[in-house]
Amino acid sequence: MPPILDPAPASLENAHKRYGALVALDGVDLSLQPGRVLALLGPNGAGKSTAVSLMLGLQRSDAGRALLFGQSPDAIAMRRRVGVMLQSAALPDTLTVGELLAQTRGYYSQALSMADCAAIAGLEGLLPRRYGALSGGQQRRVQFALAICGRPEVLFLDEPTTGLDIQARRQLWAAIRERAAAGCAILLTTHYLEEAEALADDVAVLQAGHIVARGSVAQIRASVLQRCIRAQTDLDADAVAGWPGVHGARRDGAVLEIQAEPAEPIVARLLQADPQLADLEVRRAGLADAFLAITQSQEAA
Repeated sequence: MPPILDPAPASLENAHKRYGALVALDGVDLSLQPGRVLALLGPNGAGKSTAVSLMLGLQRSDAGRALLFGQSPDAIAMRRRVGVMLQSAALPDTLTVGELLAQTRGYYSQALSMADCAAIAGLEGLLPRRYGALSGGQQRRVQFALAICGRPEVLFLDEPTTGLDIQARRQLWAAIRERAAAGCAILLTTHYLEEAEALADDVAVLQAGHIVARGSVAQIRASVLQRCIRAQTDLDADAVAGWPGVHGARRDGAVLEIQAEPAEPIVARLLQADPQLADLEVRRAGLADAFLAITQSQEAA
């Protein structure tokens, strides 16, 4: 007999969800795996928040189903195995960080210690502070500590580093990697493509309610053969976008960013068109370039 496989920690199976005439999800299949970070990417309105809400049991699908460990997300026993950090959290401003952690830890029989929660989330020295007196970045760290304090087997992180400075962001990245290394299945939604590239094992791109691309970070990057060309120039982006071999061009301040394949003739034409061109850079497409190429091609289809 074939081995019996454990169900995915969290999954969507042919999930459909509408809000009136708006189709939020249209037959989406998605699953998380232990020890792996899945980055769910997509433009605003793509359906990411709806997908997360269905898996958490906060909403119900119109068709298909959402599962936690093979069971309904409504089951309390399943929810106890989940940690959640959403974009916004309505926590009491008057409670201290220590009180919030103590209260949340009380829901779990094998919670992390207060000291471990504080160390992992970078909250040392903040335990006596009232939550409402913290900066936005400090509040995000508290929310992360609350999400992990119950030793979750699956962790949902919705824009986890919004409001964090570079040092705090890197510290949180390290903590997320540690959770994954310990076997936790993690769903990450983020608008920071650098963050997705740094943390994700797998990527799914959601657009207009459909998964339009999925695979490892390397596979998503490899799906776009274009090179990224950057240079400081006054050339018009729309004009350059019309050159043969150019798949897209946009301006970022004084810098023109171009997606092209092959790159060599485009570089030669740039140098000919603008002898004053400076800071020329040519590199392979990164995850951000691939994401833009995938979503733009879907919009044009």
